[in-house]
Amino acid sequence: MAKLSARERAELPDRAFAYIDAKGVRRLPINDEVHVRNALARFDRVAWDDDAARDRARQRLLNAAKRFGIMPVGFINRQLGPSGGRRAALPTGTVTFLLTDIEGSTSLLRQLGDDYAALLRDMRACTRKAVAAAGGHPVDSHGDEFFAVFERSDAAVLAAIDLFGALREWSWPSDVEVLVRAGIHGGRPTLTDTGYVGLSVHTVARICSVAHGGQIVVSSHAVDGDTPRGVRFRSLGEHRLVGLPKPEALYQVQAKGLRSRFPPLRI
Repeated sequence: MAKLSARERAELPDRAFAYIDAKGVRRLPINDEVHVRNALARFDRVAWDDDAARDRARQRLLNAAKRFGIMPVGFINRQLGPSGGRRAALPTGTVTFLLTDIEGSTSLLRQLGDDYAALLRDMRACTRKAVAAAGGHPVDSHGDEFFAVFERSDAAVLAAIDLFGALREWSWPSDVEVLVRAGIHGGRPTLTDTGYVGLSVHTVARICSVAHGGQIVVSSHAVDGDTPRGVRFRSLGEHRLVGLPKPEALYQVQAKGLRSRFPPLRI
């Protein structure tokens, strides 16, 4: 990798670095794709002032990776994956996954700049609270995505509904509109030391990706389970999702407080 000269480094703004230590030394440049990849590789070698500084740098680095279209899978597994002891507490057998993300997150990042990290922190706090209240378990979070697992499909549906209600009442910086979308699916994945592995994991990601902000889309896995009181499932038809072997029947969750009208799925 071509190194930055002292002059080039000095001309970069503070936002072009993932970390500025207590002495004002700017570390881990993230000004372009090459330097972001280098920062991902060097992250574990940095001596951090404290855990909070490390967390802030990690989030800035993940935001930069997303901006340049980099999917840092290995980095996420090292930095954000739960420890082996926590993995053991996650449910096995037939489980239900909930995946959420923010619609238009890149536009929000450009609009908010450094304030985007605070927005993500608030959104994750809301999501963790809703997941815990429904008896679920956080599995992973990176960028604007949050991945959780439940032993029952109705619990996953209730968690998503409660989350959307909480986010609707939240005061966001600069009065921006934050639209979260959610996908729910389940199966019998394999639990490894780096997380869940299996087709159901890929399927829930695809389901979330075709939804719109404010919309909860589920597979027949959720529909075939217990239906929470006051919840209805509106059929959206069968759709062939990218990379999956067969069409998937999809449904929209309808409940008090949720939007009911959306454009066609993003197939």
